[in-house]
Amino acid sequence: MCDYSLQHVRSRPAKVGDKLTTRDFGTCTRGFAAPEDNDVAVCLLPGTELAFSNEVTVKDLRFFIGWKVQTLAHRTAIFRQINKNEPMKHHDALEFPDGQIVLLTRLSEDQEATVLQLPAQPTTLTAAAAQKRIAYVG
Repeated sequence: MCDYSLQHVRSRPAKVGDKLTTRDFGTCTRGFAAPEDNDVAVCLLPGTELAFSNEVTVKDLRFFIGWKVQTLAHRTAIFRQINKNEPMKHHDALEFPDGQIVLLTRLSEDQEATVLQLPAQPTTLTAAAAQKRIAYVG
Protein backbone atom coordinates (compact mmCIF):
# COMPACT_ATOMS: atom_id res chain seq x y z
CA MET A 1 0.00 0.00 0.00
CA CYS A 2 1.21 3.49 -0.83
CA ASP A 3 0.45 6.72 1.04
CA TYR A 4 -3.03 6.93 2.61
CA SER A 5 -4.41 9.15 -0.14
CA LEU A 6 -3.50 6.50 -2.72
CA GLN A 7 -5.29 3.67 -0.93
CA HIS A 8 -8.02 3.55 -3.58
CA VAL A 9 -5.57 3.55 -6.51
CA ARG A 10 -4.38 0.25 -8.00
CA SER A 11 -0.80 -0.39 -6.91
CA ARG A 12 2.11 -2.77 -7.15
CA PRO A 13 5.43 -3.10 -5.34
CA ALA A 14 8.60 -1.61 -6.83
CA LYS A 15 11.29 -3.81 -8.38
CA VAL A 16 15.00 -3.14 -8.88
CA GLY A 17 15.47 -1.46 -12.25
CA ASP A 18 11.95 0.00 -12.43
CA LYS A 19 11.83 3.27 -14.36
CA LEU A 20 9.33 5.45 -12.51
CA THR A 21 7.73 8.83 -13.09
CA THR A 22 6.25 11.16 -10.48
CA ARG A 23 2.55 11.52 -11.14
CA ASP A 24 -0.56 13.10 -9.65
CA PHE A 25 -3.16 10.33 -9.29
CA GLY A 26 -6.07 12.75 -8.87
CA THR A 27 -6.20 12.19 -5.13
CA CYS A 28 -4.48 15.43 -4.05
CA THR A 29 -1.15 13.65 -3.74
CA ARG A 30 1.70 12.57 -5.96
CA GLY A 31 3.41 9.23 -6.16
CA PHE A 32 5.36 7.04 -8.56
CA ALA A 33 4.00 5.27 -11.63
CA ALA A 34 5.71 3.07 -14.21
CA PRO A 35 5.55 4.27 -17.83
CA GLU A 36 3.77 1.10 -18.96
CA ASP A 37 0.74 1.89 -16.77
CA ASN A 38 0.31 5.45 -15.53
CA ASP A 39 -2.80 4.50 -13.54
CA VAL A 40 -0.96 2.09 -11.22
CA ALA A 41 0.93 3.50 -8.24
CA VAL A 42 4.31 1.87 -7.65
CA CYS A 43 4.86 1.52 -3.91
CA LEU A 44 8.31 1.63 -2.35
CA LEU A 45 9.54 0.05 0.85
CA PRO A 46 11.32 2.30 3.35
CA GLY A 47 15.02 2.16 2.51
CA THR A 48 14.55 1.85 -1.26
CA GLU A 49 17.26 3.77 -3.13
CA LEU A 50 16.42 5.89 -6.17
CA ALA A 51 18.40 7.73 -8.85
CA PHE A 52 16.67 10.59 -10.69
CA SER A 53 17.50 11.48 -14.29
CA ASN A 54 17.85 15.17 -13.33
CA GLU A 55 18.14 17.25 -10.19
CA VAL A 56 14.92 16.90 -8.21
CA THR A 57 12.39 19.73 -8.23
CA VAL A 58 9.78 20.27 -5.52
CA LYS A 59 6.73 22.51 -5.35
CA ASP A 60 5.50 24.59 -2.44
CA LEU A 61 2.09 26.21 -2.45
CA ARG A 62 2.47 29.88 -1.60
CA PHE A 63 -0.75 31.67 -0.79
CA PHE A 64 -1.54 34.56 -3.13
CA ILE A 65 1.42 33.83 -5.44
CA GLY A 66 0.74 30.24 -6.59
CA TRP A 67 3.37 27.52 -6.67
CA LYS A 68 7.04 28.08 -5.93
CA VAL A 69 9.34 25.54 -7.59
CA GLN A 70 12.65 24.72 -5.93
CA THR A 71 15.46 22.69 -7.50
CA LEU A 72 17.41 20.47 -5.12
CA ALA A 73 21.05 19.82 -5.89
CA HIS A 74 20.54 16.05 -5.74
CA ARG A 75 19.82 13.18 -8.09
CA THR A 76 19.67 10.38 -5.52
CA ALA A 77 17.38 9.73 -2.58
CA ILE A 78 16.26 7.06 -0.13
CA PHE A 79 12.56 6.43 0.38
CA ARG A 80 11.35 6.94 3.97
CA GLN A 81 8.05 7.08 5.83
CA ILE A 82 7.46 9.90 8.28
CA ASN A 83 4.58 11.00 10.53
CA LYS A 84 3.88 7.32 11.20
CA ASN A 85 1.73 8.04 14.25
CA GLU A 86 -0.50 10.54 12.43
CA PRO A 87 -3.04 8.73 10.24
CA MET A 88 -4.32 11.73 8.25
CA LYS A 89 -0.95 13.09 7.16
CA HIS A 90 1.23 12.18 4.22
CA HIS A 91 3.86 9.59 5.09
CA ASP A 92 5.81 8.90 1.89
CA ALA A 93 9.00 10.96 1.75
CA LEU A 94 12.46 11.04 0.25
CA GLU A 95 15.68 11.61 2.17
CA PHE A 96 18.39 13.33 0.16
CA PRO A 97 22.19 13.04 0.67
CA ASP A 98 22.31 16.26 2.73
CA GLY A 99 19.76 14.81 5.19
CA GLN A 100 16.84 16.89 3.92
CA ILE A 101 13.54 14.99 3.98
CA VAL A 102 10.84 16.01 1.49
CA LEU A 103 7.33 14.59 1.22
CA LEU A 104 6.89 12.69 -2.03
CA THR A 105 3.69 14.62 -2.71
CA ARG A 106 5.76 17.83 -3.00
CA LEU A 107 7.78 16.56 -5.96
CA SER A 108 6.99 18.12 -9.31
CA GLU A 109 5.25 15.85 -11.80
CA ASP A 110 6.96 13.96 -14.63
CA GLN A 111 10.31 13.48 -12.96
CA GLU A 112 12.00 10.21 -13.88
CA ALA A 113 13.66 7.95 -11.34
CA THR A 114 15.16 4.46 -11.40
CA VAL A 115 14.94 2.01 -8.50
CA LEU A 116 18.58 1.22 -7.73
CA GLN A 117 18.19 -1.02 -4.72
CA LEU A 118 15.49 -2.38 -2.46
CA PRO A 119 16.16 -2.52 1.27
CA ALA A 120 17.86 -5.61 2.65
CA GLN A 121 15.58 -8.19 4.21
CA PRO A 122 15.31 -7.46 7.94
CA THR A 123 17.07 -9.87 10.30
CA THR A 124 15.62 -8.53 13.57
CA LEU A 125 12.15 -7.59 14.76
CA THR A 126 13.28 -3.97 15.19
CA ALA A 127 14.51 -3.82 11.58
CA ALA A 128 11.29 -5.45 10.36
CA ALA A 129 9.18 -2.89 12.24
CA ALA A 130 11.21 0.00 10.78
CA GLN A 131 10.72 -1.35 7.26
CA LYS A 132 7.00 -2.03 7.61
CA ARG A 133 4.76 0.26 5.58
CA ILE A 134 1.91 2.06 7.27
CA ALA A 135 -1.49 0.70 6.27
CA TYR A 136 -4.63 2.58 7.17
CA VAL A 137 -7.98 1.19 6.20
CA GLY A 138 -10.76 3.70 6.37
